[in-house]
Amino acid sequence: MKNVLKYSTIICLIALTVAACESNKSSDTSTNNSLEAKVASDTSVKNSTETALTVTDKGCEPNQLTLASGENNFVLTNKSSQPLEWEILSGVKVIEEKENIAPGFVQKLKTNLQPGEYDMACGLRSNPKGKISVKAEVGNSQAKGTVDQGQLVGAIAEYKVYVTKETDQLVADNKTFTDAVSAGDVARATKLYAPTHAHWERAEPIAELFSDLDKTMDSRADDFAKKEADPQFTGYHRIEKALFQDKTTKGMKPFAEKLQKDGLDLQKRIATLTIEPKNMVGGAAGLIEEVAATKISGEEDRYSHTDLWDFSANVDGSQKIVELLRPVIQKANPDLLTRVDSNFTKVNQKLAKYKTPDGGFATYDKVSEADKKDMKTAIAALSEDLSQLRGTLGVN
Repeated sequence: MKNVLKYSTIICLIALTVAACESNKSSDTSTNNSLEAKVASDTSVKNSTETALTVTDKGCEPNQLTLASGENNFVLTNKSSQPLEWEILSGVKVIEEKENIAPGFVQKLKTNLQPGEYDMACGLRSNPKGKISVKAEVGNSQAKGTVDQGQLVGAIAEYKVYVTKETDQLVADNKTFTDAVSAGDVARATKLYAPTHAHWERAEPIAELFSDLDKTMDSRADDFAKKEADPQFTGYHRIEKALFQDKTTKGMKPFAEKLQKDGLDLQKRIATLTIEPKNMVGGAAGLIEEVAATKISGEEDRYSHTDLWDFSANVDGSQKIVELLRPVIQKANPDLLTRVDSNFTKVNQKLAKYKTPDGGFATYDKVSEADKKDMKTAIAALSEDLSQLRGTLGVN
């Protein structure tokens, strides 16, 4: 009963908070299509909302920007040697991001920025951060969505409950997992790794909003210049390497204690977090894009080959968002919803083939090349459809 009251209270508080925010929005819907974007290292002024950025192995070029508030469009070019993500940060919180930009590729990102000072996360987590200074622009306003944002209040409240439950379970399972690591019980820790990490993967659209915890809890070796030897390589995948590749827990106790501490910190932060529509709606596509980028290739859990656990958890998290938004999507674009449902079915059918009797999944090296190809095709189609959700629901 205590948990029922806890999660019911969360729904009520979120509904009141979001409703209050909606009622206080400006009624001014005029847009200024000639916003000035100025690169700090270049005093010339661009009469456009489009800002070009290049990310290399060493950081962003340019690494300082001065922009007008309101709608801004970024053109991001990856000139580094590996897939990367680019983020706009306010303190440690991720305001906007574009993930999994392949080497040599260009992606665009549209966002509305409020006046203030922001950081840019540029590629490798060990790279120096860039700076964005956003100045108030008279006459600018946020772009108005095509869907009444008040219709999303209930869905966001329910999603907060879902994320809170997943985080609570993560903390509980983390305790058992990290205790096994600290005790030197390799067999038990190995068995607990995948189901524990799955809770992070389901809640990832919200968990990764805290860039400092995302870095310490879920970074891969490729995120750092020195790879596995980098002292900043910590969290799940550092312990995964020790358990599955090195077959030992030697030296892992500090990493386990840090992981448990970070999980508790995440739980506290999420408890007081107001989830924005863009975080939830964009999260449905973000989770599937991550599957396409790192799960299909086997990069995510390269030491344990438990990628299908994460694959399934990402699909669960994405499908939950779609279910909560179903009435709104159905009204805005029923054909899109039909395609999304069909592609979720195809993906889940492929996953079901590799389920094990204990409720888990076969290791990824057991997946046939033909099935990997089919999964990749289904995930690509699902990702493309889900990428339309923010535009369909007017959430920028």
